[in-house]
Amino acid sequence: MTTTEQCNSAPHVVYIEGEMTIYRAAEIKQTLLAPIVESAVVEFDLSKVTELDSAGVQLLMLAKRTAQAKHGDVRLVAHSPAVLDVMELLNLESYFGITPVIAPRTG
Repeated sequence: MTTTEQCNSAPHVVYIEGEMTIYRAAEIKQTLLAPIVESAVVEFDLSKVTELDSAGVQLLMLAKRTAQAKHGDVRLVAHSPAVLDVMELLNLESYFGITPVIAPRTG
């Protein structure tokens, strides 16, 4: 499930819930790209994403590139553990502006 909201000049916020996988790619693609036409800055709230695969990552990258081509930006906010794991695994934190979580050293 996805929902969107925008308040005046604030960024357009898109809430993504559930899986961001190949099985939902067609559905999610329109949800991610549609707000970019309307707003210069779009935030994707990924706090309720339960699974993220390479198709989901590709859609996020497509949205970011599309926004940048229009001199806008896409921000990923409120990341779920599933999102953080994949972003760390693929070393995409800096691409999306995610501050990596550094675990304290033990021993």
